[in-house]
Amino acid sequence: MYKKMRLSDTVRIAPELLGEPVQEAVKLALREKLEGLVDKRIGAIVAVKDVIEVGEGHILAGDGGVYYDAVFDTLTFMPELQEIIEGSVVEVVEFGVFVGIGPLDGLVHVSQLTDEFISYDEKNSRLITRESGRAITEGDKIRARIIAVSLNEREPRDSKIGLTMRQHALGKLEWIEEARKPKEGGEEKAKPRKKKKEEGKAGKSDETGGT
Repeated sequence: MYKKMRLSDTVRIAPELLGEPVQEAVKLALREKLEGLVDKRIGAIVAVKDVIEVGEGHILAGDGGVYYDAVFDTLTFMPELQEIIEGSVVEVVEFGVFVGIGPLDGLVHVSQLTDEFISYDEKNSRLITRESGRAITEGDKIRARIIAVSLNEREPRDSKIGLTMRQHALGKLEWIEEARKPKEGGEEKAKPRKKKKEEGKAGKSDETGGT
């Protein structure tokens, strides 16, 4: 899930930025340093939003830059176990589909797609269910549950997020909508029958009133 977090850090302002207003220079330096990084405690840092406080600058011998202690707000993304997410399929491979969820990608293994047998159509880059003939391909919107999280701080792209679509109300969004249609139709058919009974009761009361 996305969170707004207030953090503190020391950032180096390069000599070419020293002519800029301190707040702006610090914000630029923080963005360059932190955005895209992954931390196991706070998740992926998506964006540095606002610089709240900047301390006095410090210099080091032989370094042309200036170091500032800063307090700032960030937007972070931390995938949590059992969390329900929605995202788009970014890649289809023989063993499953990769789904973009915020700044990271999650994997739905073929064993977690559906209860049906799955075949891989390499030519069209899609996975197809054998019984119903449903297909899932790049760009499809899906809803899934997070079942495994392993964040890699050194190589964020190697972070692993496991997803499942096999539970109730999960799957490709089109499949979920299709599953709802019969129930909605059944409810609509039930309403007229209820109305007829009410009309029948009303007719009897009129006859009784007439005598």
